[in-house]
Amino acid sequence: MTVVTYWGAVYLLANKRDGTLYLGVTSHLARRIWEHRTKATPGFSSRYDIDRLVWYEVHERIDEAIAREK
Repeated sequence: MTVVTYWGAVYLLANKRDGTLYLGVTSHLARRIWEHRTKATPGFSSRYDIDRLVWYEVHERIDEAIAREK
């Protein structure tokens, strides 16, 4: 069963110019970027200090955003 929310976003973060990249998907872009910047959860992006939003794409449904990310 797929849970569908109103919208979703695919986003790309970097730690510096020509640095390490992180691709993600979320249903709340502003909150998720805040989580990356404050290192709210341990993981790849916090380990490599990845918190600069360099690109995003909004979709009407979260399942479309997930498909785009893949």
